[in-house]
Amino acid sequence: MDTGVAMFPTHDAMDPAALARLVEERGHESLFFPEHSHIPASRQSPYPDGGELPRRYMHTYDLFVAMTAAAVVTTKLRVGSGVCLLIERDPIITAKEVASVDVLSGGRVEFGVGAGWNREEMANHGTDPRRRMALLQERVEAMKAIWTEDEASYQGEQVAFDRIWSWPKPAQRPHPPVIIGGNGPTVLDRVLAFGNAWMPEYAPEGLLGRAEELRARADRPVELMVMGVPADPRALEPFERVGFRRVLHWLPSAPRGPVEAALDRFEAAVAELHGE
Repeated sequence: MDTGVAMFPTHDAMDPAALARLVEERGHESLFFPEHSHIPASRQSPYPDGGELPRRYMHTYDLFVAMTAAAVVTTKLRVGSGVCLLIERDPIITAKEVASVDVLSGGRVEFGVGAGWNREEMANHGTDPRRRMALLQERVEAMKAIWTEDEASYQGEQVAFDRIWSWPKPAQRPHPPVIIGGNGPTVLDRVLAFGNAWMPEYAPEGLLGRAEELRARADRPVELMVMGVPADPRALEPFERVGFRRVLHWLPSAPRGPVEAALDRFEAAVAELHGE
């Protein structure tokens, strides 16, 4: 089981390049960044974790700028989106961004996608929240066509284009892994329809049963990973036992000192899990 970390890369925290170097030096396999283009000031959509929305949501860098900064200063670290809000993005532009970072990194991109929770944010991008799940699938399928076809076309209900040329193609073949984020009731359907892996947010109950269901339903290999596992060997152990590919721990959006302290705690938990 590989270990990785995630952080909202804010302008007043440790910068993405320095963070990536630190994470790679300390032997972790991956670094993931989330995405919010903006936060509507109305705040009508409630924060899923309850309470006030943390300021890091409003202060984070652009996802692909942060990923590029991390990728170009490392050599082995997998760099991922956790998650890209593809329902708020043009799929042609996003396909080029993902492919470009994948080529520049030598094939180290992990492409996590999700449908999001902030309905006003979606609406500001012209997305109907009621149709976001179908839109997510069409945009992923369209991007796969762009990545794998020299002259790509796609015809869906919400995404359509004829015969386009777009290079570079990704370094990974046929394309970077598409990781489906989320814990909602229909998320396994999305993984099976157009994903290579499932990456739910950590929850102490229910995930292992749903992972077993996913494996039972799948007719192909589907990887399992989990976002936001606490620095606690008791929380980590079940995921290692059932064969999760990767566990990710959230780091604070903070300067180097608090980030290193959080890494110390996470690494101590992993060491204790392994009897070290």
